[in-house]
Amino acid sequence: MTASEPHPEDTAKDPAPDLLAPARLGPLTLRNRIIKAATFEGVTHNALVSDELIEYHRRPAAGGIGMTTVAYCAVAPEGRTERHQIHMRPEAVPGLRRLTDAVHAEGAAVCAQIGHAGPVADPVSNRLPALAPSRYVSRAGLRVVRAATPDDIARITRAHARAARTAVESGFDAVEIHLGHNYFASSFLSPRLNKRKDGYGGSLANRAKVARGVARAVRDEVGDEIAITAKLNMDDGVPGGFWLDESLRTAAWLEEDGSLDALELTAGSSLLNPMYLFRGGAPVRDFAANFPQPLRLGIRLVGDRFLRAYPYQEAYLLDSARQFRAALTMPLILLGGVADRETAERAMAEGFEFVAMGRAVLREPGLVDRFAADRAAGRETRSLCIHCNRCMPTIYSGTRCVLVDPEPLRTRR
Repeated sequence: MTASEPHPEDTAKDPAPDLLAPARLGPLTLRNRIIKAATFEGVTHNALVSDELIEYHRRPAAGGIGMTTVAYCAVAPEGRTERHQIHMRPEAVPGLRRLTDAVHAEGAAVCAQIGHAGPVADPVSNRLPALAPSRYVSRAGLRVVRAATPDDIARITRAHARAARTAVESGFDAVEIHLGHNYFASSFLSPRLNKRKDGYGGSLANRAKVARGVARAVRDEVGDEIAITAKLNMDDGVPGGFWLDESLRTAAWLEEDGSLDALELTAGSSLLNPMYLFRGGAPVRDFAANFPQPLRLGIRLVGDRFLRAYPYQEAYLLDSARQFRAALTMPLILLGGVADRETAERAMAEGFEFVAMGRAVLREPGLVDRFAADRAAGRETRSLCIHCNRCMPTIYSGTRCVLVDPEPLRTRR
């Protein structure tokens, strides 16, 4: 059996929800059950909204998506992966309001992904220290990343609440809390990265305090004014990292806490194994082209040790996600290889409330409208995305599908 085939133990008696019909997400009603996943856009000059960023999200909104997700809105300046990213602050609100107005004008909802990059942050670019659960030497630049203090944890938790309030003021319909990919909260969950001896280390209950505390702080701040979702790793994809059994327990705690309206299931480590999430091609040469010599040559020679290639198949995270669907009652968002309409409808049949799509919508912003047209005509819908992942290195000049848009809208200065 492949991940894309129906599961023989699926005994749901209720009819599957209609993928293209309106659906509730907390206090929000989406026009359909398809969400544009958070994919870093690479066009936030000076850490503020640009016209390119607005267009990036307007296009899938015009193409029928239920909700588009703006990535990545850091909750603090040092929590950015690089200094051009937006961090949530009063100066960002006017631009964010222009963006949300543009998306709403096309009939879609809009979500802000909020989080702190922690050890994934670039301290050289940010000119601020990166933070991790425990002190370690980063492979990126061979710099020491310092351990977060309890005061840092409290400050970052409060910053998530303030970021959610800023999202409300900016007209967002939802926030997605980033608890994955070994960013700050996720790094605390990881036994490999978290070697602390205090109340934030050791047992899973201790390691989950940051993730649970952040989600609680956001809910306490905004209540039901907007929808609140979170992106949680099912596993880190690295030896000694956060794994499925601990993720299931953490997800159950998050459900018990009542802080979230839905959970989006993800995998992989931006710090240690980024391609584990994406699957498909590993464009090492394309990445190398963005760097000067001799770094370019080094990446071409040994980059495949970090950018490991994994074979692509439709719904490649579904096998793991099924275990969460069986254990939880809260709404779940299926991510990972959802590119064709039949795959998305299969997810509905297996009990998932929403699907999230990234590369397929980047390749074809009007894909959801094509879902509807093809279904009305009795045709299958196959995404045009070939999963080459050559979109990934374009984050340095404006994220795009190079097969459609070989040149960026504007080269970032």
